[in-house]
Amino acid sequence: MEQHAKSSLAALTLGAIGVVYGDIGTSVLYAMKEVFGSGHVEFTPDNVYGILSIFFWTLTTIVSVKYVALVLRADNNGEGGLVAMLALASMSVKDKPKLRSKMLLVGIFGTCLFYGDGVITPAISVLSAVEGLEVVSPAFKKYVIPLTLIILFCLFAVQKRGTGGIGKFFGPITVVWFMAISALGVYHIAAHPEILWAISPFYALSFIFNEPEITFLILGAVVLCVTGGEALYADMGHFGKKPIRVAWFTVVMPALTLNYFGQGALLLSNPDAVSNPFFLMAPDWLLVPLVALATAATVIASQALISGAFSVTKQVVQLGFLPRLQVLHTSVKDTGQIYIPLVNWGLFVTIVLAVMMFKSSSNLAAAYGIAVCTDMLITTVLTFFVIRYSWKYPLWLCLVATGFFFVVDLAFWASNLLKLFEGGWFPLFIGAVILMLMLTWRDGRDILNEKRKEEALDLSSFLEAVFVSPPTRVDGTAVFLTSGKGSVPNAMLHNLKHNKVLHAQNLFVNVQNHEVPWVSDAERLVVSPLGHDCWQVVIHYGFKDNPDVPGALAQLRGMGCDVSPMTTSYFLSRDSIVPTIGSGMSQWREKLFAQMHLNASSAADFLNLPSNSVVELGSKIEI
Repeated sequence: MEQHAKSSLAALTLGAIGVVYGDIGTSVLYAMKEVFGSGHVEFTPDNVYGILSIFFWTLTTIVSVKYVALVLRADNNGEGGLVAMLALASMSVKDKPKLRSKMLLVGIFGTCLFYGDGVITPAISVLSAVEGLEVVSPAFKKYVIPLTLIILFCLFAVQKRGTGGIGKFFGPITVVWFMAISALGVYHIAAHPEILWAISPFYALSFIFNEPEITFLILGAVVLCVTGGEALYADMGHFGKKPIRVAWFTVVMPALTLNYFGQGALLLSNPDAVSNPFFLMAPDWLLVPLVALATAATVIASQALISGAFSVTKQVVQLGFLPRLQVLHTSVKDTGQIYIPLVNWGLFVTIVLAVMMFKSSSNLAAAYGIAVCTDMLITTVLTFFVIRYSWKYPLWLCLVATGFFFVVDLAFWASNLLKLFEGGWFPLFIGAVILMLMLTWRDGRDILNEKRKEEALDLSSFLEAVFVSPPTRVDGTAVFLTSGKGSVPNAMLHNLKHNKVLHAQNLFVNVQNHEVPWVSDAERLVVSPLGHDCWQVVIHYGFKDNPDVPGALAQLRGMGCDVSPMTTSYFLSRDSIVPTIGSGMSQWREKLFAQMHLNASSAADFLNLPSNSVVELGSKIEI
């Protein structure tokens, strides 16, 4: 048993290295280059020591202490990520509606910025790896952008086939990457072992106190060494806390430290290497293999982020902030492996735009930090509400625990604002557009549901009236999907009007999504008998559950209702939205909501209903 636990921990740790740490692991390609390439830092040995020390203590403070020691503890039933944190924080202040509303808005904006990060990360990672060819020969420079776009296209084109087959190689390849960057670092540290003294915080503090203005200016580049750190929390549900911590302290943190210090040692002996210190660490004969390995590592880092975008989108849809989208499962065994075509190609088109606009990793670096820093700041704020209102810790302890990280995150965020017009606006613009879409969908749904409530008939009273003079009963079961509990579905009214029959068994099913990741099977159904072989059924799902209405209704067997797949029909209302003036939204938002509603994927697909048993009946609703 103990041996099995050890092997399981080893496998999970290997998986975490491949998925969780690909992004932060490839930051060695550009972080040091951007700090010294900014032109703000005078090239002196003392400054090299100071910058290395700042790098080390940034990694220690933000990743080792904030994320590993504090944030990983704030799990939502074992799940992590900004959506899980938002749900946990909002539930902790559910008795404070105004505060909860503002918190939801801030948290959802942070989620929107994830898409901005999802555009910049693959672009800067793959581009910085391919730029290594320029070190091999300047003649390759004209091929960098075309080759980057080809690699990215291939990456997005294979998404629909899933990553189950090649995913097992991600961990080993990334381990080889960390071994390679460690070896390069050790090679150059051996020539200047005194560089290891930069681990002392003395050098970081000396640089900060001697050059406070320059320190503030370069924080926007220093933060590049921790981009991807938020993945530790986001992927906690896949691997667990212990494997993520073990991977960080035994493999990732040592490898990053050795490589950054190796780059520092190289710069001490060859200041001209500042143009691309990572690739110039390698001897000429190793350059091409290193470029190939770096490209593979950046593709893996990009893959993890793309998969994360699919997962986050599905969660946001189930929380009611986006319309239903076509979700395809790419694995029979693992239901978590999904593919969302709209998200996939939307990301690709925007990434191509970013590569063509910014043209180099150095230019993209200006756009990179601000989205990451804003998300880190939001995570810190949400963590405060979790430990204060959910864990009930004393106020002073909560302020101390999160206040320090808030000041650190705020400093990085403020520094990145200086790059707003150099490219920082790009991920913010992407986030703002997605936020507008999310808020339009949420507000439109609220107005639509209120309109439905106003026009709805009470289900119990309606059934009593129907069975005074009952229509003809036909064999089988009718499942009517309703938007609200206790109301008569439009689909039933259409069915009675046109077909003038009622099935032998009738289920009025309402699907409710909750701000928890998972709902257990024992809590899945709430069934209320309505008489005359009719039942009100409420199905509960968490935002990470895979909705499966037929699977949930199978639990009704033994409760007096046998839902057989062969004799069950599913009735849905497909409403057409007619925008009107005075609904509470501006007219352009009404039209946008109507278009989003029209293009939303069918509920039949999202709820896993068998297509040959679904009847969709239309109606018009003015909002």
